[in-house]
Amino acid sequence: MKLSHIVPIAAVLAVVALAGCANTIRGVGADAANTVNATQNAGHRVAKAAN
Repeated sequence: MKLSHIVPIAAVLAVVALAGCANTIRGVGADAANTVNATQNAGHRVAKAAN
């Protein structure tokens, strides 16, 4: 296989790999946001129970 055939294939594979990483990073961000919300909700429930 010539180098001129390998370069476009490698470029397409790189784009696909980076797209997968973007989804993973978004997922981690969503998980972190959900963790913050759950922690805040738990704090509010504890504060209400203490009153």
